[in-house]
Amino acid sequence: MARSRLVIGHGIWKYFNSAYNLGRTMRLALLFILFISVSMVVWDRQTRGRDHEFEVSKLNKQVLRLQLMLGDVKSVKEDLTMRTLKNVKEDPVDAQRMQRVKEAMVHAWSSYEKYAWGKDELQPQTKDGVDSFGGLGATIIDALDTLYIMGLHKQFKKAREWVATSLDFNKDYNASMFETTIRMVGGLLSSYDLSGDKIFLEKAKDIADRLLPAWDSPSGIPYNIINLRHGNAHNPTWTGGDSNLAESGTEHLEFIALSQRTGDPKYQQKVEKVISVLNKNYSADGLLPLYINPETAEPSYSTITFGGGGDRDMWEKSMNGLVSLIKKSTPSSFTYICEKSGSFLIDKMDELACFAPGMLALGSSGYNDPAHAKKFLSLAEELAWTCYNFYESTPTKLAGETYVFNSGSDMSVGTSSNILRPETVESLFYLWRLTGNKTYQDWGWNIFEAIEKNSRIETGYVGLKDVNTGVKDNKMQSFFLAETLKYLYLLFSPTTVISLDEWVFNTEAHPLKIVPWKDQVTRGRSNSVQQHNPAVTLRQGRLVRMKHK
Repeated sequence: MARSRLVIGHGIWKYFNSAYNLGRTMRLALLFILFISVSMVVWDRQTRGRDHEFEVSKLNKQVLRLQLMLGDVKSVKEDLTMRTLKNVKEDPVDAQRMQRVKEAMVHAWSSYEKYAWGKDELQPQTKDGVDSFGGLGATIIDALDTLYIMGLHKQFKKAREWVATSLDFNKDYNASMFETTIRMVGGLLSSYDLSGDKIFLEKAKDIADRLLPAWDSPSGIPYNIINLRHGNAHNPTWTGGDSNLAESGTEHLEFIALSQRTGDPKYQQKVEKVISVLNKNYSADGLLPLYINPETAEPSYSTITFGGGGDRDMWEKSMNGLVSLIKKSTPSSFTYICEKSGSFLIDKMDELACFAPGMLALGSSGYNDPAHAKKFLSLAEELAWTCYNFYESTPTKLAGETYVFNSGSDMSVGTSSNILRPETVESLFYLWRLTGNKTYQDWGWNIFEAIEKNSRIETGYVGLKDVNTGVKDNKMQSFFLAETLKYLYLLFSPTTVISLDEWVFNTEAHPLKIVPWKDQVTRGRSNSVQQHNPAVTLRQGRLVRMKHK
C-alpha cells in the first residue's frame, strides 16, 4: 500500500504546479474531486487503522530493535578491536534473532538485579536470591563477558563496580575447585581479556592463589574441595577419598592463561603436572574412569562416561576409545555415546554429553589427514542430530537430563528435569562456525523459542521439573547467562565476533584470548612466561575443554 501511494503521488504531483493548472479549470475541478476522494480514503484508513494500532506498534518496535541491534553489532566489533573480514554480509534474520537473544539476556539480568543482586543465583518464583557458591556473586561473574559481548555496557559497568568494591574471596567456605575455577577464574580472566581492565586480573589472581593448595597432594592430582580462607583441601567422603577426573583436569586452560597474563609460572606448573601424571596411567584405549586416587594417581574402578562427571583429554588416543562407545538406536539410527562399566556398555546418554559434537567438530579441524577429519566431523554431526532430538522428542521441546536407548523404540527420557543447560546449543554453535550449515542455526532457534515459551516468567527464567508436563522449578542457573544465552547469541552473530581463530572457550563458555608461548613451563621449571599483550592478536593451540556439572 505504501508503495502504491508513492506511485500515485508521483503521478499527480504535477497537478499541484500552478503554471500547469493556470487556465485549466476542468483539471482543477478534477484535482479538487481527487483531493476529496483521497481525503475520504485516508479518513477511512485512519478510522480502520485504530483497530490495528497494536500490530503497528509491534512492527515499529521490531524496526527499532533491529536498528539498535545493528548499532550494537558495530559497537561490539569496535570494542573487541578484532580484525574483521571486509564485505561480510550480515543476514537480517540472524540479526533479528541476535536481538531476541539479547532481549532475553536483558530480562534475565534485570530480574537478577532487582531480586537477587550480590547473591549467587536468582530464585525467580520466590523473588529472592540464594548463595549456591558461598556468596561469591556467581551470576555477576558468570554474566560479565556475556554483557560485554552483547554491548550491554551500562549493565557491564555496574557489574564491574560490584567486582571492584564488593567481591570478597576471604570466606570460610568449602568451595568446589571445579565450579570456582570455571566460573570465577574463567569469568574474571575473560572479562580482563575483553575489556583490558586490570581489576579483573587482580581478582582472578586472588581467587587462584586461594585454590593452589588443592594441588598439594602426594601425586599432584588436586583435591576437589578447598576452604577459601584456610586453604584446607580434601575430597568428599562419598567418593571414598578419590578425586573426580573432570574436576581434576578442567583447570588447565584457566591456570595456564593466568600464568601467561601475570608472568608467574606457578599456576601452569600445578596443572601441567596433572597431565604428566595422568599420561603415565593412561589406558590403551585412552579412556579413564570417573575417579582418580590423589595419593597414588591410580584410576579407581568406576564408570567411564562422557556425561556428568567425566571427560577426555589427550585427544587423538582417546578418540579410539570414544568410537568403541558409539552405538545406533533402532529403528531411527540415532547415534549415541554409551557409558561403560567394566566391560559392559550401558545404553544411556546424558544431555551433558552433548558437548561432544562440538568437541569432535573442533578437534576434527586439527587433523592433517582429511579422512580422519571427515570421520570425526561426520560423527559430530550425527551426535548433534541425536542431541537435537533430545529436545524435539518431548512435549515442551526441551531436553531431559538423561536418555535411555531401547532396541526397537529408539530413546526415552530418563531423568526428566531441565535446568536450561547449554551443551547442545554449544555444539550447534561450533558446528555452525566450522561448517557454515544454517541448519544448526535453525535448530538453535527452535531451542531458544522453546525456552521462551516454557521457561520465561515475569521475574526471570526457570528450569523445568519435568519436560513432559512443563512444571517449573525455582532457579535461574548462573550458567544460563554465562553459557546458554552467550552461545545462542554467537550462533547468530557474524563469525568475526569472538572468532574461533582468536579465542578459546573454557568449560563455562568464558572466551580467553589465544596467546602463543615462546618458552614452555615444563617439569616444574620455568625459563620465562610471555606477558599478555591485549593489543596484539596472539595464538595458542586450541585446547579440548572438560565438561562436568
